[in-house]
Order: sequence, then C-alpha cells, then structure tokens
Amino acid sequence: MLKIPGYEHGPLVVGSAYLDDPLFWPVHLGSCLRGEDAQRAAFGADWDAAIELSRRLSAAREWPVFSLPLRSGHTIHVVYRNFEGDRGVDYLIHHPAWSAAETLAVDDGHFMGPGTAWPELLSAAGQSASEGVDDSDARLLLLFPSLGDAQLPDDAPAALTAALAALTLIEEPAEVARTLLEKQGQWAPEHWRLADGIWINDGGHSYRNPLNAFAMPKGHLLEISNALNGEKRGPHQTSG
Repeated sequence: MLKIPGYEHGPLVVGSAYLDDPLFWPVHLGSCLRGEDAQRAAFGADWDAAIELSRRLSAAREWPVFSLPLRSGHTIHVVYRNFEGDRGVDYLIHHPAWSAAETLAVDDGHFMGPGTAWPELLSAAGQSASEGVDDSDARLLLLFPSLGDAQLPDDAPAALTAALAALTLIEEPAEVARTLLEKQGQWAPEHWRLADGIWINDGGHSYRNPLNAFAMPKGHLLEISNALNGEKRGPHQTSG
C-alpha cells in the first residue's frame, strides 16, 4: 500500500491508470469549471461517462494518488481523499528529510489555497522525473486546481490550451483554457511577492501566507518556494 508520511487517512493507491482516459482531465478540473456553459464545453456529450468516472475516482475503497517528483528531491502528491461525506483532492508536498508532508492546497467544499503561482505551475510541470508522473502536460493539468495567481502572463492561455489539446477530447480547448484561467481555483486569484527570500501570497485561506495561523513553518516555505521554481528565482521574476 502506498504511504505518504504524516498522511495516514486511507487506502492510497497509484492512480496513473486514470491518466490515459481523456475524460479524467475535465473531471479533475471540475471545480474550476463553474457554470453550465463551462461544463458543456469541457464534457460535451460525455456527461454520463464523466459522472461514472467521477464515482470511480471517489470510491472509498481506493484513494488514487498522483505523484510528481521535483528536482529538489521534494515530491508533490495529488490525493483523492475519499472519506464518506468528506471527499476532496489534497495537494501535498514532501521531502524525505521531513517527518510529514505539508499541505499546499485542498480542493473541496472547505477549500484551502492557493498553493501555487502560475510560473511555479509551469516550472513544476517541466521538471522531468524518472518515476511518478513525468509528462509535462499531465503534470500541468494535475496541479492546475492549486493555482491562484492574479498576474498571469499573456502566454498562459496558449500553454494551458496546448495541454488540454494534447490530453483531452475537448472540441474547443482554447475556450476552456480561457475559462479555467479566469476562474482558477475555488479561492480568489492572489498576488504573490518576495518576502525574506520566500514567495508568499496574501490569501486568507493559503498555507503559503505566513500571516495565517495555519501557515507552513518558515523553513518549509523557503524550501517549497525554491523547489517549485526549480531554483531560487520565483514567481514573476526573470533572470538578468
């Protein structure tokens, strides 16, 4: 049985088999597809099949996990938490030196986030891995619901459209990409800034806002900033 230190909640199983199903992606992005028009564009005529897939993903007997190793040695785990009456998706990050994983974001009715800025999403997606999920488009879409960024670059729609076109059967991926970037996660898009070498945001529900009582320890905030960005450069900052 798969184990994540400090996350001892349920029967964790490797979820990689789901990644080959084009319907998995709109189901996974469902919380960011608010409104009938958005869902119609994403699911089309496959609504009944998507509902059945969602039932399988949320079955209490198995909690699918998608693991995304980073060059730093940290691993992001996307976990379908399938407690009866308390289902959601947990975005965790862990390093072997830590006693327990930290929570980046929680995608459910009692959401917590954002957990990532757009440049961090691209960086984490592009970091190659010898195990776990190694496809960059899959990594981008898996992490997308953790996003909350008010300063999206002009090329963000093109990157998201390319990932949707590669992995889904969505007829108008550019339209769905625009909708996803407009809505993003369940929280408001936040502004990210550098403070004491750490990239943080002002979100009242974010573990990466040190002003929140439930924020991660400062040392872990620094590690996570560096790990997600692949180096010490951070969101919205370019090298000179």
